[in-house]
Amino acid sequence: MTDSKQCIAIVYFVQKNVFITSILKCQKMEKVFLTRTDYQDKQTLGYLVYLNKEICKSLELAWNNNNSKISCIPIGEYKVIRRWSNKFNNHFYLTNVPGRDFILIHNANYHYQLLGCIAVGEKFVDLNRDGYLDVTNSVSTLKKLLKMLPNEFILEIC
Repeated sequence: MTDSKQCIAIVYFVQKNVFITSILKCQKMEKVFLTRTDYQDKQTLGYLVYLNKEICKSLELAWNNNNSKISCIPIGEYKVIRRWSNKFNNHFYLTNVPGRDFILIHNANYHYQLLGCIAVGEKFVDLNRDGYLDVTNSVSTLKKLLKMLPNEFILEIC
């Protein structure tokens, strides 16, 4: 668990620009950690930890100054929500990534399948023998995460 909280509030207009806020619901958001372990020229390798246990490997693009579609995202904390799309079906969406839109956690095996998103897998293997480690069993790993992780959480990338 973490000290991060998600609060839902209602603001009532009283009179002459005076507002009263009533907090309806406040809950702690669980935290998942993405630890980057190997920054390479084309990709970044790491792993995700939840409840003090490594749950999968991660694959991202190399750091390229947070440039859209060619870089991994900056180190920091991001609120993550479960989402569905025609392209990726069920996956996770990172909100409030500075200078970026539609950063997802989704299935992919190779760095060249990514446009700034985070791929998850079971282990690292050079599947296509190009000299770069890829992630294995990405589809089943994502399904495991969708069952294991809450619908909303904080992802801390370090």
